[in-house]
Parts: sequence; structure tokens; C-alpha cells
Amino acid sequence: MIKKLAKSIREFRTVSVLTPVFMVGEVVMEVIIPLLMAMLVDNGINGNNGEGDMPYILVIGGILVVCCLLSLAAGFAGAKTGAKAAMGFARNLRKDMFYKIQEYSFSNIDKFSTASLVTRLTTDVTRVQDAYQMILRIAVRAPIMLIFSLIMAFAINAQLSTVFLFAIPILAVGLILIMKFAHPVFERVFKRYDDLNNVVQENVSGMRVVKAFVREDHEISKFTKISGEIYNDFSFAEKVLAFNNPLMQFCAYGGLIAISWIGANLIVVDGTLTTGELMSMTTYAMQILMNMMMLSMIFVMITMSRASAERICEVLDEHSDITSAENAADEVKDGSVEFRNVKFEYKKGSGNYALSDINISIRSGETIGVIGGTGSSKSTLVQLIPRLYDVSEGSVLVGGKDVREYDIEALRDAVAMVLQKNTLFSGTIKDNLQWGSQNATDEEMIEACRLAQADSFIQDFPEKYDTYIEQDGSNVSGGQKQRLCIARALLKKPKILILDDSTSAVDTATDALIRKAFREKIPDTTKIIIAQRITSVMDADKILVLDGGRVMDFGSHSELMEKSDIYREVYESQQKGGEE
Repeated sequence: MIKKLAKSIREFRTVSVLTPVFMVGEVVMEVIIPLLMAMLVDNGINGNNGEGDMPYILVIGGILVVCCLLSLAAGFAGAKTGAKAAMGFARNLRKDMFYKIQEYSFSNIDKFSTASLVTRLTTDVTRVQDAYQMILRIAVRAPIMLIFSLIMAFAINAQLSTVFLFAIPILAVGLILIMKFAHPVFERVFKRYDDLNNVVQENVSGMRVVKAFVREDHEISKFTKISGEIYNDFSFAEKVLAFNNPLMQFCAYGGLIAISWIGANLIVVDGTLTTGELMSMTTYAMQILMNMMMLSMIFVMITMSRASAERICEVLDEHSDITSAENAADEVKDGSVEFRNVKFEYKKGSGNYALSDINISIRSGETIGVIGGTGSSKSTLVQLIPRLYDVSEGSVLVGGKDVREYDIEALRDAVAMVLQKNTLFSGTIKDNLQWGSQNATDEEMIEACRLAQADSFIQDFPEKYDTYIEQDGSNVSGGQKQRLCIARALLKKPKILILDDSTSAVDTATDALIRKAFREKIPDTTKIIIAQRITSVMDADKILVLDGGRVMDFGSHSELMEKSDIYREVYESQQKGGEE
């Protein structure tokens, strides 16, 4: 896990190395300062039989000032490089995770919820960033300061320094017990953060539905439940971590009292300790005990960030199950599509096939309609063409080649797909259209919008193609959103155009105009249209009837009216509904 995360340090390796170096410099100066103070008191102030030695005081005092300034400079430099290293590490880590997510296939994305990925990219990375900065600075400074201070303390008086040999083990045992109980709670609480983000995301994106059904109380109760669970978990974890502070106070003040009592006896009774040495010992004791406290804070931070680091590595360890083959073909010959003995299951090895025994042949330039009841796997079928999923058995051929033989980018560039859920991004209409072609001219955009019957309503906007689209297209109607998505797909100039129930929100007249434009303007493009309305597909070259993930019938409208009971039943029910 550490090796995997360390790969994100990259160009910030130099500042990551410099930070501990500066911390060591600061520690060395801080360890020397108490020794200089002892010399100043014993040999300067109390020198010359108690009359003081001013030249000695000035020399040692000057050295003391220089050491303080060097300590300050090293501490400042370490803070600056540490912050830069931690921020850079977090930036690279987010970028690596985001790039990794872009490589995922649909099946990979299905393993993580959207809310979970957002939490991992934000909250979890922030926790790891804080831990990294603390490791570079405090985790280097604290143990070195602890060791150096112990060495200096034992050098001054070994008998007095035995106090630390009792305090350190007590603190170490306490910290181990705290970590043991706190870590599982943090693992659980971060998973509940995913659930909380999911509830918030669903509520905000579906606010219109919530208000339409007056379900505010239900949504509030869902939020309150999960928020309460997080509160309870964090409360328990904080109660466990709260033992850290009194434990530290006990060790720190107990050690100081012991040093003061034993040191006073050594000065007054034995005369083996000077006043300056006792003062230095007190300073070293504070350094030792304070850095023990810092170490305990590091352990707490690592305990909290470990769960986040594991969740980040889950994202980085996930490998896409759809990759380009070696020496992959980079050009799709034409828009012909063929399904050969295709079977597909979402969960491998489950035996629960969404599609079974699919055998279809589509010539380039044909218009194919696809109908079927809800859950008949219409969307699943077309998603196999651009390899959004891979078949479980059999093969899908595009342009005469198995889709697995193509470079993924080349294949998907040749296939334009308007998904069932239309998505527009925040930005202008032009920005959204350029997803289809980054270098599209204004004339090409206007032509695509005319084909999709979108130009007329765009011209009604005051800013026309520069009109700003809110996130998810919330400021345009469902039908307008669908037509913009179709125009965006047309700008790709694809060999295969797939419309997954993408005209459901437009009226029948507009739907007919879109189909007419397709026939006249893009006759060489293979068009696969999934629709619920028979009128949307009845003039197609062939119509595919799916039921339960199987091909029930395949033929023209007139052929299906004669031989397909399912098709005829749907047609008659819709015609009857239309007449009524």
C-alpha cells in the first residue's frame, strides 16, 4: 500500500527529502540550546566564584542566539517544503485516481457507487495528505528529538534519566491499545460517509421528485439515520482517542515531578548535580515528553488515515477488464454489426444471463429498430457494440472484425451513442456540442442541430449557441436535452449511431422529422434505435423484438405483423391507445 501511494510523490520527491533534513537541523539546534544554557548558568553566571564571567556569557550568549535563529530558519523551511510536498502529493494522488477511473469499464464502475468515488477523491485524499505532511515533519522530528534528548539527558545524569525508562513503556502500551480499538471504527465510519454522500446526492439531484411526492420527511429521516450512525461511531472513536491526552499528561507531569524531586536531592544532598544541569534536564524532560505526545498524535493520525489509504488503494488497484489488444486495429471499415452466439451476464460466473443466444446480422447503413418490454436487455445489447461491456460468450463484430480486436478509442470514435439517461454538462451549448467533435465549426454544429431538430429552439434563446447550460441541463426541457444529445452524437460523424430510447420526451411530429433527417442526410450511417413507440421504428429496415434477453423476432414491420405475436400485440395496443 505504501509503495503504491508513494508513486504519486513524483516531482515532489526533492521537497519530500528536504523536509526531514530541515527537521533534523531544527532538532540538532534545539538539543544544543539546553546544553548551552547550562554552560551559561554554571560557567558564566555562577563563574568566578559566583561573581560571573561576562566575556564567557557574551560568547555563549552569542552562540545561543545563533542556534535559536538557525532553529527558527530550519523550522520555517521545513514547514514550507513539507506543505508543498503534502499538497503536491495530494494533487498527484487525486489525478492518479481520476485518471484510473477514466479507464474503468462499466463493470468496474458498477463496483463503486458515485458517492463512494467522490468521498475517496476528496475526504480520503485529504486525510492521507494530512498524514503525509505529519510523517514528513513530526514523524521525523519527534523520534529524533526523543533519541537525541535522551542521549543528552543520560550524558548529564544517568541516574536522573531512568525516570524516562518508566514513562515511555506506559505510554507505548496505552497507544497500542488505543489504536487497536479506534482503527476498526474509522474503517466503518468512512464507509458510512459513502452512504451519507449517496443520500445527499440523490436528494439534491432528485429534489423536484422529492417535492412533487411530498417526501421531504422521508428523505430527512434517511439523512438523520445515517448522520446519527456516523455521529455514534465518531463519538465512540473520540472517546477511545480521548484516553491519549490524560495518558500523556500523566506521563509528562509525573516525569517532571520525579525529575524535580530527585534532581533537588542530587543538588542539595549529594552535590552531584548543578543548577544549570537540573535546568537542562528539565528542558530535556519537556522535549522528551512533548515529543512522546507528538508521537502519540502521529499514531492517532495514522490510525485515521490508514482506513482512507486502504480505500484509495482499492481504486488504484482496480484494473479495467476491457483493454485494447496488442497490435489492435485503429480503423473501423464500415458500420456493419454482427452478433454471433452472444451471451452476457453482469456478474461473471453467476449463470444469470441478461442476454442469451443472440444471433443478428446488420448491414452497414441499415436502420434497425429495437423494441421489447422493460427488463428485456435492450440497452445491454447495444452497449456491447462499443465495448462498454464485453460479451461473456460468443462475439460481436463491427466492420467485419471482433470488437476485441480494435483499439478501444478507435472503436468508440466510430460509434456514437445517445444513452437512455441524457447528460449535459455545465457550460454553453457550444461546449456541450463540442464533446462530439472538439474542432467542429459553427456551421457543422448548426447542421447537426438541424438534423436533430434542435436548431429551432436554440435560435429562440437570447444568446443562441452561447446559452449557458446548467449542470445536468436543468434549465432546458427533457425533449430539448434529448435533441442536444442527439446533435452532439451526430457531430462525431459516426459509422454507427445508437439511440437508446432517446426521443421519448419529444412529440411524435418532431420524432418523425428526426427520422426523416436521418434517412436523407446520413444514409451510410448504421442507425440502431431503441424505442417504446412502434411509430418510432416501424419504418426501419428491420425491427428486433427482444423478450427476456432473447431474440423473439427480427424483420420488417410488415413481416413482424404477420409472424410476431408480441410485435402485433404491442402495435395494436398502441394503435388502440392512440385512437382513444
